[in-house]
Amino acid sequence: MKTIGLIGGMSWESTTSYYQALNQGIKQRLGGLHSAKICLYSVDFDEIEKLQHKGQWNKTAEILASAAKSVEAGGADFILICTNTMHKVAPEIASAVSIPLLHIADATAEQLQKDGVKKVGLLGTNFTMEQDFYKGRLTDNFSIDVVVPEQADRETVHQIIYQELCLGAICDASRDKYLQIIDKLLVQGAEAVILGCTEIALLVQPQHTSAKLYDTTEIHAKAAIDMALASDNLIQCE
Repeated sequence: MKTIGLIGGMSWESTTSYYQALNQGIKQRLGGLHSAKICLYSVDFDEIEKLQHKGQWNKTAEILASAAKSVEAGGADFILICTNTMHKVAPEIASAVSIPLLHIADATAEQLQKDGVKKVGLLGTNFTMEQDFYKGRLTDNFSIDVVVPEQADRETVHQIIYQELCLGAICDASRDKYLQIIDKLLVQGAEAVILGCTEIALLVQPQHTSAKLYDTTEIHAKAAIDMALASDNLIQCE
């Protein structure tokens, strides 16, 4: 089994979801007392968040590249960035280490293609919804059309992420707002909706809507499990 390197803490609430999903997934695949081999570097999100909103992405890249080097030195065989937004600096992080980086957008797009989804709605931070580092990857590399909410709704989604979900606050009223926005994406022709921020799945889950939801944390973790067990001689449970 390969060791999974995690760059987490953005926020720590969603990083715990990664840790749980990875360990549960390994146990389901292998049975017994098996658990995932993980090397985690958790950053201080307050520092990252301030730099994000100042547009100082080069400094965030330096912090996460240093974290990636530490994870590699700790024995990781490949790396996951446990946040959609910080994939904006994924190229800088990948170039700082000699081990592979498993990109969250690639894992999500591969699942969308497998399911035959050609047009998808995207929820996330303003950075993820408005900039091309995520949307462009889906469109250019996987030929998937991406639709995002209108400007006012994008601001609502963004503010709920940073002012509530990243602080561990789950509010029914905010869920209702998200569900209304999801309905609008479906009207725009989206066949499914990407929960493109690792915090959103803490608020919106499949039982809340008839829309097909793609939880990027769950998808990313599953892809990591596949990678960790690839070419492994351990017998997997059926």
